[in-house]
Amino acid sequence: MTPKEGTGVTPFHLVYGGEAVVPVEIGVKSNRIQHYNEENAEWRLLELDFVDETCDKAAVQLMAYRQRMTQNYNRRVIPRSFQVGDLVWKKVKPVDDTIKLEAPWAGPFKVMEKLRSGSYYLEDEDG
Repeated sequence: MTPKEGTGVTPFHLVYGGEAVVPVEIGVKSNRIQHYNEENAEWRLLELDFVDETCDKAAVQLMAYRQRMTQNYNRRVIPRSFQVGDLVWKKVKPVDDTIKLEAPWAGPFKVMEKLRSGSYYLEDEDG
């Protein structure tokens, strides 16, 4: 029932080509329900013909939304890289999984080799 920010339309509209009528609207007799007639059935069939076009438009909007989100994220992220010999901490638990005063990190570990961007071979500081 709620249009999604990324696509601009509701998921129901993407699947069925029109908006859903909720039971509350049937009981309240909204404007959409009161003015329904046989011509609306023809309009509904016409809407169904444009479902693919609606999905294509939503896909374009979603790609643009994702690009905006990526740009916003990249503006705030602080790139970090480590060199061989640096001492680092390794995350062993998600922060939400830790008990009060329990550290979600283990270490220190020594960077032995840089494998690929953001990936390192670590060895325990003790050897």
